[in-house]
Amino acid sequence: MTVIDISPSVMQFLLAFIVVAPLLGALADLLPAPPGLKGKNPDQAVLRHGVTVTGAVLVAAIVLAAGFDHDHPSKMQATTDISWIPALDVRIHLGIDGISLPLLVLTALLTFLCALYSYFKLPAGPSPKAFVALVLVLESGTLATFAVLDLLLFFLAFEMVLIPMYFLIARWGGNQRQAAAWKFILYTLLGSVVMLLGLLLIGLKSGTFDMVALATDNGRGLTTSVQVIAVLAIGLGLAVKTPMWPLHSWLPDAHTAAPTVGSVLLAGVLLKMGTYGFVRILLPVAPDGMRTFAPYLAAFAVVGIVYGSLACLALARTGAKGDLKRLIAYSSVGHMGFVLLGIATMTPTGINGALFANIAHGLITGLLFFLVGAIKDRYGTADLDTLAGATGAALYGRAPRLGALLAFAAVASLGLPGLAGFWGEMLTLFGAYSPAEGLSRPAFRTFMAIGAFGTLLTAAYMLIVVRRVCMGEHAPHSRLSPDDQAPQTPDGPEPSGAAVSQPPGSAGPRSATTPRLADIHPYEAAAWTPLAALTVVAGLWPAVLLGLTDPAVQQLLAGGKS
Repeated sequence: MTVIDISPSVMQFLLAFIVVAPLLGALADLLPAPPGLKGKNPDQAVLRHGVTVTGAVLVAAIVLAAGFDHDHPSKMQATTDISWIPALDVRIHLGIDGISLPLLVLTALLTFLCALYSYFKLPAGPSPKAFVALVLVLESGTLATFAVLDLLLFFLAFEMVLIPMYFLIARWGGNQRQAAAWKFILYTLLGSVVMLLGLLLIGLKSGTFDMVALATDNGRGLTTSVQVIAVLAIGLGLAVKTPMWPLHSWLPDAHTAAPTVGSVLLAGVLLKMGTYGFVRILLPVAPDGMRTFAPYLAAFAVVGIVYGSLACLALARTGAKGDLKRLIAYSSVGHMGFVLLGIATMTPTGINGALFANIAHGLITGLLFFLVGAIKDRYGTADLDTLAGATGAALYGRAPRLGALLAFAAVASLGLPGLAGFWGEMLTLFGAYSPAEGLSRPAFRTFMAIGAFGTLLTAAYMLIVVRRVCMGEHAPHSRLSPDDQAPQTPDGPEPSGAAVSQPPGSAGPRSATTPRLADIHPYEAAAWTPLAALTVVAGLWPAVLLGLTDPAVQQLLAGGKS
């Protein structure tokens, strides 16, 4: 079944357009604009170009999804297979199935929303021309990662995103941006070098770099020792990008320093590239090697879940001077731990949960970083103690719509039933209860129990954040004299409910002493509403996404056989 009937040749063109258009858009952005297109403000014209290109890519992705054959989501569709480097048997091989299609659409959506947001709120830094070009190159590399079906092309696309993200952090970031950018690039490049060795090992030993052929072979052409070495090498590179504990330490620094749109793209799509590699490459190509390392992967995953939650609790406590962006970054370590746990179970239930959690994390954490960026713009800081101080900084009283949306994103992140965050975590825990044959059931049930405890910790720190940021904290001595309760003006007592500023550290009724902040602007509503709406839709109708992924996962685990 397809929503609209599209010919295979048009589907091929759409997928190729989605991958190549951002790259061509970046090239066009760097060229001098024709005089008629410059307008009165060349910088705004450049930003408008970014919105146009990413919007066209999003429309193409939606049309591609509408033309996708939903009755056969395990079949590679919109495929292109052209010889590129015959000597190495490297081919330009593109295609999508039920695993890659949701990630493709998510990437196109988040990049468009970031471009739209930047049109109205460009981060401080060098020229907008460079900013737009970097975002477009980043989009092209990410989309290519989810669309290519050749191991060497996958590596090239995987690496293509590193340089744009490095410059987005280093040139448009906040405090400590240079150190954070260097840490990001060094960690990911070192991991990628090891990953390339593993990819070359698989290609040379099997005689092909074609991911579809390798998945169909299901490791039968590779000895167990080769599979173990390949999984170790490739897995390390993918684990850095995921990021898996203890290879995660670049992530909090990168998120804290990155501009708002950089954090959204980093959390929303770049982290998914690592877990996608585990599912697309390692599970079908080296199943014996994965089975060897699955218990260790699960152990690191649950440690990451608990560690990320404890780090968030430490940052959220009063007096810790915790940064809200850093807290959300550490929460990503925990959430991606659930994704890794689902993959480690090597069961359809666990892997479907991992893929669902991937999409849910992209929607919810992308929204959270948008919101934290807006809060930081309004307050001038993301310091939790300042945001929750006794000066009446509660969002419910000063920007109620912004506060309500932050609370919504927080409860979605903690896995409230009925929202997107719930299903992925639940399915991964179910998968851990009954792992694949050959894996230790007692060990995985222990991992399941630890992961379930991690969900409680997640709820704890998210509710603390909501209480402190949205509701504020009371001053130790909040009783005021009658004179203090009715501030005087030259014309007499101030009218009830009027807003006057008050020096930091003073206490008093919030409604009478604190000015309201700017609530959600129209451009912010336009950028955030799709993420909130999809969080609800995915939570209420999970079958829409699971109906795509499950047949593809079943076939992947069966070695390409239906």
